[in-house]
Amino acid sequence: MVPIQNLYYLLCYAWNRLPEHGEWQRVDTSTFHRPLELLTHMLLIGTRRLVQQGLPLGYAEREAELPELRGRILLTPTISRDLLRQGRAVCAFDELGPNTPFNQLLAGTLEVLSRTRHLPASLRQEVRRVRARLPEELQAAPFTRHQLRTVRRLRLPGAEGFLLNICDLIYRTALPEPDTEGRTRFHDFRRDETLMAQLFERFVRNFYRLEQRRYRVLSETISWQAQAEQAADLELLPSMITDTTLESPARKIILDTKYYTAAFKPHYDRQRLISPHLYQLYTYLQNQPAPAGQQLEGVLLYPAATHTADLRYTLGGFPVRVVTIDLNQPWPGIAADLLTLVA
Repeated sequence: MVPIQNLYYLLCYAWNRLPEHGEWQRVDTSTFHRPLELLTHMLLIGTRRLVQQGLPLGYAEREAELPELRGRILLTPTISRDLLRQGRAVCAFDELGPNTPFNQLLAGTLEVLSRTRHLPASLRQEVRRVRARLPEELQAAPFTRHQLRTVRRLRLPGAEGFLLNICDLIYRTALPEPDTEGRTRFHDFRRDETLMAQLFERFVRNFYRLEQRRYRVLSETISWQAQAEQAADLELLPSMITDTTLESPARKIILDTKYYTAAFKPHYDRQRLISPHLYQLYTYLQNQPAPAGQQLEGVLLYPAATHTADLRYTLGGFPVRVVTIDLNQPWPGIAADLLTLVA
């Protein structure tokens, strides 16, 4: 289980954002008992900053009964109310204001958090204070998957994209309270291995992208070194997409992250490496053409849970390393271990 303070760093890097110095100091000195408290704290910090800089505005369609024409006339309500003889009409027009899909989702998320019993009362009060700083005319959107998908399609950059990721993670950890209408309870997403595997993979890749300059960092698709009688048959081969590839003129490292409780599994009376993980990495190496003078290597990286390991092999002529990283240690140690791994 990743400590909550380290979870902050993991999330920041997974979402491709360097933690700000003053911000991580506040997180380090704060006491959080649940991940939801950390997520709420991060959401409040980002929302305050967004309000200070100026909430992004956008055009939204509005309907109103007006004494002059604006936009387009809505004939059905205009005629049914007999407005034309009064010199009025119902019009639909675009108006610049705060009611963008993102702002409405942000307001909706804050309103859900302000009501949940899974936050301390003091933090709920702070949520209400921040919500009150948003414009009065801003209408909160329902906290739903549909709204999240709508906003996700906008591909928001920077601070808005970061806050959207927080809202999305809060939604993914929310469950309806049984027999209670409108209330939500939250589970500890650190127990969701699928979700944590995705975050761990993105955390490692973006850490190397942001914290070192020796390698170009990417996730790449490897083509099979294969032939077939029918060219169309090659399209049936499964895709090979690396978690993280680090490449320099002299060295290329294919690094596969595995968020498992152990790098080993019992086999009769002995511990063995997890064979599909090793087969997958070996397949990547075999099908990866390397330029002359470039060393091709493979790394399997696990979080250290039940065992620690640092195993080195040569498989098919390729150096391969199976290593664990302790996510329970203080953050400087995690950062140092990741940089040492590719030194």
